[in-house]
Amino acid sequence: MKAIILEAADTPLAYKEVDKPTIGPGEALVQVKAAALNRRDYWITIGKYAGIKYPTILGSDGAGIVTEVGSDADKHLIGQEVIINPGSGWGDNPDFQSDDFKILGLPADGTFAEYVKVQAQNLHPKPKHLTWEQAAAIPLGGLTTYRALFTKGKAKKGDKVLVTGVGGGTGTFALQFALAAGCQVFVTSGSGDKIDKARHLGASAGVNYKAQDWAEQLEQLTGGFDVIIDSALGDGFAKLPDICSLGGRIVIFGGTAGNIPSLNGRKIFWRQLQIIGTMMGSPDDFKAMLNLVNEHKIVPVVDEVFPLKDGDAAVKKMENSSQFGKIVLKV
Repeated sequence: MKAIILEAADTPLAYKEVDKPTIGPGEALVQVKAAALNRRDYWITIGKYAGIKYPTILGSDGAGIVTEVGSDADKHLIGQEVIINPGSGWGDNPDFQSDDFKILGLPADGTFAEYVKVQAQNLHPKPKHLTWEQAAAIPLGGLTTYRALFTKGKAKKGDKVLVTGVGGGTGTFALQFALAAGCQVFVTSGSGDKIDKARHLGASAGVNYKAQDWAEQLEQLTGGFDVIIDSALGDGFAKLPDICSLGGRIVIFGGTAGNIPSLNGRKIFWRQLQIIGTMMGSPDDFKAMLNLVNEHKIVPVVDEVFPLKDGDAAVKKMENSSQFGKIVLKV
């Protein structure tokens, strides 16, 4: 089969022939129709991720058709159109992942290939209203965002939600999911074009975080937020407690802009604020996320589709964060 191989740090991904995976009991082989990129893939390619091994096939997100199964109990899956939950080994506690938790695409070979081996229990029916490329865009970003908004952030109808850095996959999912739940959504971005696109999707307003008074602008617009979804951290994070409503929740994952800066703790405890960390999600989160997508016929935002052979160019596009939505590989 053809696949995109990472052979060393800071080297182009190689498009080459490799052996098709061999499956065992409880596993399934999926013929990949489309795969999507995540920021995780970019960090791995530049050597800034824990536990990197070479060679490896990246890719956590994928959708395709089941062609083989390793157990008789899973024979009903053969021929089904599916999307893949990339997380395995979450464990029994819904509040946090176990030490055995792993994400597809490192250490196990991932979806940037014509076939991928996965646990059969991680397969779910592809939403019928979506194309292969749209379905492939969902798993990791959709799961992470759903857990951040609802499991951790407790967002509900009528809440005012701020999505910082709306251009990436999780940012566009946060906008779409919060709107589907009946929230009023505001966004920030360093790009006026991305703010315009977010407004077209339904955001009430957006502010450019490069403006010195971006937080003051948002406070004047809203009076404060019930939930803030942030995946950047960095110096700007210090202003987020100032624009929370009483009892507000700031949910964080990722840290593309750096670490959490010095904060005024008095504001946090006096106003009963919560700063909540999260990552990925449990199997129950994944099922609930898919239910939301299916119920509201949510269509993920796909920025650009590359053929599999151009996977290296697709990863390089993430370098300057120019995309709005997900970057997808057509296999």
